[in-house]
Amino acid sequence: MRDEIYKNKVDISKFTFDQKVVDVFDDMVLRSVPGYRQMIEFIGFFARVYPKSNMNIYDLGCSTGASTSAVISNLKIKNFRIYAVDNSVEMIKQAKKNLESLSRNIEFVIANIEDINIENASLIILNLTLQFIPLESRYKFLEKIFDSLEPDGVLFLSEKIHFEDNSMQNLLENLHIRFKEENGYSQTEIYNKRKVLEKVLTTETIENHISRLENIGFKKVSVVFQCLNFASFIAHK
Repeated sequence: MRDEIYKNKVDISKFTFDQKVVDVFDDMVLRSVPGYRQMIEFIGFFARVYPKSNMNIYDLGCSTGASTSAVISNLKIKNFRIYAVDNSVEMIKQAKKNLESLSRNIEFVIANIEDINIENASLIILNLTLQFIPLESRYKFLEKIFDSLEPDGVLFLSEKIHFEDNSMQNLLENLHIRFKEENGYSQTEIYNKRKVLEKVLTTETIENHISRLENIGFKKVSVVFQCLNFASFIAHK
């Protein structure tokens, strides 16, 4: 379904992943996030390499299941369990519908990702998820993820980012707006959505992400993909 949620006057006081958003989510991210298809492809690529047999994979903030689908489609191991976690009941219902034919090795969990118990993990995915967690809670949450990964385990993290250099920030923000315009969003839609997300989504710089992950203890952190003001990281325990 085409995303037209912000086409007309809407309540921009809050943003929630309710049924209206779920119904258009796949269209929304494709038309709003530069390089989204490539992010998902990268998740599939790394799923060929990093998960180990008899260990768990966690897709934290799974939304409609695109990352989980990419993992399952590319895994080379047979004994695995994927936990697809989201705090939106509507998102989990849609993910179940999207993934019902792929594997019986998925456990869908309706929960706050900060609260779940993570065990025996070889790959953890945070695809455009951390940005919705309050800044002051991110270090503790990522510490939990680090502690939950088995040795040589990997975190895949994708985020919207910003830049300290004002000229670079303005350039990429304007290019992002142009990207959305060329994907059919009007100025009104872009403005309304931006005002809503400002209240719930907080970006950081690439340097902040890398520094925090290294301070937590990840031995190697790399930017593996960037498209405009979105980036993906791999962090090795």
